[in-house]
Amino acid sequence: MSDLSPEDLELRDRLIAEGNVRGQAIIEVAGDEEGAPYTFSVGAWRRYGIPEAVTIGLPEGAGRYLVETYIHRASQGEEFPPGQVWDDLLEGVLVTVERVNKGHYFEFFGSVFLVHPEGDFDAVQLITATPQDDWPWEADAPPGFDVWQPVLTESGLPESWTPGVNGP
Repeated sequence: MSDLSPEDLELRDRLIAEGNVRGQAIIEVAGDEEGAPYTFSVGAWRRYGIPEAVTIGLPEGAGRYLVETYIHRASQGEEFPPGQVWDDLLEGVLVTVERVNKGHYFEFFGSVFLVHPEGDFDAVQLITATPQDDWPWEADAPPGFDVWQPVLTESGLPESWTPGVNGP
């Protein structure tokens, strides 16, 4: 930790303090020409032993709500197996879960490394369907939806289940 800048040490302390009070800190990253907005948790792994969570492409506030809802329910013992679909995590939106490949950790969970510098935490992606219930990997999904909401596995497709067989 001694190689962290004073600013990083201050941020680390704030993230840990917020996690101690609220159970986690939530980071919202605005979208830009490089990609969609995304929201992720910091502290769920440390506080509850549940995977940190990220969601990509949701409007401001919706990503925070979804990640906070997942953490609240998971911290109460609810399990979120990859490939299962929930219709009650975010009103009017189907949600599934996939494990995040460690190759995506630094890009989508950068601040978590202030708490877990070795990257020794688990993470899941909360993937949302379109209002028409299309998933990013489906042929009928709107053009570019798979770019707006990439699946953070090694292949860029669900890997913990087979779409249409034992998952959405």
